[in-house]
Amino acid sequence: MPHLQPAVLHRIIQTCGLEDSAEVIALATPAQISRILDVDVWRAPIPGMDEGFDADRFGTWLEVLMQSGGAAATKTLLGLDVHLVVAGLARHAAVFDRAAVSEYMTLDGHLYTGRPSQAPDSAEIGGYVVEARRTAAWDAIVQLLSFLADEHPEYFNRVMQGCRRLSDGVREADASHNLLDDAEQEMFDLASARESRRERDGYVAPSHARAFVQMARELRLAGEQPPPMHPLVRAYFRDVESRRPADAVTTERRLLGDSRNIDDLDVDPTIIAAVTEILQDGGVLPSEPRFALLHAFLETHDGEEQLAYLANTLIAGCSLQSRAFTPAEASEAVGAVCNLGFDNWPPQWSDRDPIVAFQVGMSVLRDVSLYVAERLARIVADLRCGDRDIQIGLSRLRFVLTTHGHDKSPWRAKTALDVIMLLDAPSWAALAGLIDEFPVMHGAIAAAVGSGRSKIRAIDPHAFEFISQNGQIATIREFIERLPDALTGKRSA
Repeated sequence: MPHLQPAVLHRIIQTCGLEDSAEVIALATPAQISRILDVDVWRAPIPGMDEGFDADRFGTWLEVLMQSGGAAATKTLLGLDVHLVVAGLARHAAVFDRAAVSEYMTLDGHLYTGRPSQAPDSAEIGGYVVEARRTAAWDAIVQLLSFLADEHPEYFNRVMQGCRRLSDGVREADASHNLLDDAEQEMFDLASARESRRERDGYVAPSHARAFVQMARELRLAGEQPPPMHPLVRAYFRDVESRRPADAVTTERRLLGDSRNIDDLDVDPTIIAAVTEILQDGGVLPSEPRFALLHAFLETHDGEEQLAYLANTLIAGCSLQSRAFTPAEASEAVGAVCNLGFDNWPPQWSDRDPIVAFQVGMSVLRDVSLYVAERLARIVADLRCGDRDIQIGLSRLRFVLTTHGHDKSPWRAKTALDVIMLLDAPSWAALAGLIDEFPVMHGAIAAAVGSGRSKIRAIDPHAFEFISQNGQIATIREFIERLPDALTGKRSA
């Protein structure tokens, strides 16, 4: 466990759940935990947007660390960036010097009651008054700070002084009131340092990812030559090339830690192979590509770094069913899109490449989504329903489909699809998957056009597959042609 790459360990934690991973986390090194926190406690409000610090997630991490005892939790904290610890604790607790908030008697006999507390919980620890700003992880924080005060007083005082500095009230407006306050400046510095570390680790910034995904959707296939590499992609792989190890990237190097000292690790290769198989079976690590065209390409070309870049791009810059991709889903989706790109590769283009194949596949997916939105707008225009609310919903759906179809972003009309659920729930599930930022093929489509044409009784949002070949697109077109019968048949019933 201490030799695993942080990204692999993070996938294990995601698969098992953070709350159930205390034993795994206890075996990890502070360096691993620090790299994992760079990913896990920073969340985007919606997929593809810039990420912010998630104080509640940080509190959950403190609770999980304390499950192994104060000594184990402290060992981990001492190896983390103290500024991250201070910023995280300051989101959960305000800290004051006890003398500054306690009651006192003046020399002339006046009694001052001190600062009244409005916090739901408070505690006195090591000469400081700590007041809860959030109650979720309060007990774990009090236990942790008490242990630090007893066993590591120097570190405790450093953390408390940092939290005290971030516990001031709202600054009085003056000529400089547009400047960041201490808490905002602390978070800005943390975010900047984190972004620099993640760039060195090969992650893609959300703004860069959004730009690349949007560019991929707009690719034109009529040119004589493939498009040149995007400047952002070129800069990314230039940095990767400068950090590339001299020898090949083996299975051991992908699974274990720093490639500079991996050969010094006393780990049996058979154990590495066994662990890799377990993690692949559990969906933690991606398995070998199962898409025929992509697999054939990888047999003769080295494209693993390109696929990793594309997976990071989907995680950072795109959404799936209005949520972020999981790493396993991103790997699967990249394989499907590249396979679709090879299936639609223009005959006049030579020198096939996974990055360009991904762009071709994304442009094809965009065309599929636009086709579905355009056909659905025509279908609902001809539907007539005795229920006034449903008819109003159908009119609104047609309007937003037409509006967002013109600006090439039909997924923005997805919320208006709810009216279709009132007519036929399986059709709604299928359409919601197709008119999405990343279109997928829901199982309701196969059930509607298959030879058995079975009726779906329950809608499973996870019952979808990624579109990876033109045969699936033909099935989607057949489903759309049968859609008017499905909607009117449901209504008449």
